[in-house]
Amino acid sequence: MTMKEQVAREVLLVRAIENADRQHRVLSDDDRRYASRSAQELALWQAAEQQTALTPELFLEKRAQQILKKLAERTPSFAALAKHRDWLKLCAVILPLAALLLGAFTDRISDPHRVDLLSAPLLLILAWNVLVYLGLLLEFFIPQTGLHKLDFGFAQKLGKRKRHLPRRLPYELSAALSGFIGEWTMLSAPLLVARLKRIMHLSAALFALGAVLSLYARGMLSEYRAGWESTFLDAGQVHTLLSALFWPATAVFQLHGFSTDDIAVLKFPASATGGALWVHLYGATLLLLVILPRLALAAFAGWRARTLAQNFPIDLQQAYFLKLTANVGDSAAVARVFPYSFTVDEARDKGLNAAARMLLGERARVMLRPSIEYGAAPQEALAYAQLDDPEITLSLALFTLSATPEKENHGAFLDYLRQNSPRGIAVWIDESGYLERFGQQAGAAARIGERCALWRQFCEQHNAAANIVNLLNPESSRAELERGPASSAAS
Repeated sequence: MTMKEQVAREVLLVRAIENADRQHRVLSDDDRRYASRSAQELALWQAAEQQTALTPELFLEKRAQQILKKLAERTPSFAALAKHRDWLKLCAVILPLAALLLGAFTDRISDPHRVDLLSAPLLLILAWNVLVYLGLLLEFFIPQTGLHKLDFGFAQKLGKRKRHLPRRLPYELSAALSGFIGEWTMLSAPLLVARLKRIMHLSAALFALGAVLSLYARGMLSEYRAGWESTFLDAGQVHTLLSALFWPATAVFQLHGFSTDDIAVLKFPASATGGALWVHLYGATLLLLVILPRLALAAFAGWRARTLAQNFPIDLQQAYFLKLTANVGDSAAVARVFPYSFTVDEARDKGLNAAARMLLGERARVMLRPSIEYGAAPQEALAYAQLDDPEITLSLALFTLSATPEKENHGAFLDYLRQNSPRGIAVWIDESGYLERFGQQAGAAARIGERCALWRQFCEQHNAAANIVNLLNPESSRAELERGPASSAAS
């Protein structure tokens, strides 16, 4: 699912606050219910006005706005912290302008009446940009180089810059903001990288433009003397170097060429006037090799940033979002359950429905599928199931804690289910049978804890998150289900 950047930020901030506020000290039950009711009404009104369907994204947007507004009224210090300050917008203006001015003064360290054919500043500008292009090509064709990791690492360091929280801020809000900053930094890294690249490419283009404008501005008020000097290069070598350097400009703009003899007579101090040709050659070369390519790269980075900002990815298959949006619209949430080598009796079936309502809302219903036989090939056992069915809210793999997880059986089933379920899956481990067998024995708590840890570790190895539930006493699993994470995205 995708949202606009600001909407996603508000939704994730509210989730961080509600998850941190376990005791409901900051947001009471009445606050949360009122926010949901108001959001439902506002979302329905907007959907009707726009003649569109009511979506979970719209409901979550309105609900987040209601909660943040309430918190801002109660805690003014939180309102200032929660407000998003886009410091990059200021940087996007200041840095390119500073680069333009810096470029204008780059070549002024030399004689203002002289055009140096081997100008170190201009040659360095060209060389640096060629190296940047080579790096971008290397990153594009060989992603394994890890250059993109440097971009993300730099972006994450910028995103994790220290923010001082007020001392009087409630502990729950402080904890929520701290956790949110870390999460948002990770999620928004691609967007931040695109924006930083746009600024850097635009700054590089304006830096070169400043150097070109400086050359032409000085030429309007003074007469250039063109020439060169070198301890190690002779006229022939300089001719070869400059011919290669200015070849794009002479080919595109049909500028006059130059011979070795022309280069020889321009060696300082026996140089001559007539530097206009060399100003045109340097200006055209910087235009073709620096200004236009960098502007194109800046435009692409800007397009990518706008696209990501308008379609910010957010996983709405997590337990928190599933429960909030389960009653949005006319259809109820559907949990499709695949028990593995586990028979769900009548008592556990009731518990399964109760646990599903805790996770997905009071209108949620369970679609219990036949138990998968131990050792059965997942492709055959699940051949009848339409794993990409859009009517299914959540696919759930159900195991028993009494079983010992095995990679070739439980793991193979879990991998196949996860990889072929586009909307993600949940994994529940029922502890009721294990408690009936060992719950009254000495050391049972430690034994049960070890078995739970074993299953959690096993599921993590298969890129899934496990919830330990008790289908005979589902109420005891409420905290576990609310804590999540409930779902794991497909590979």
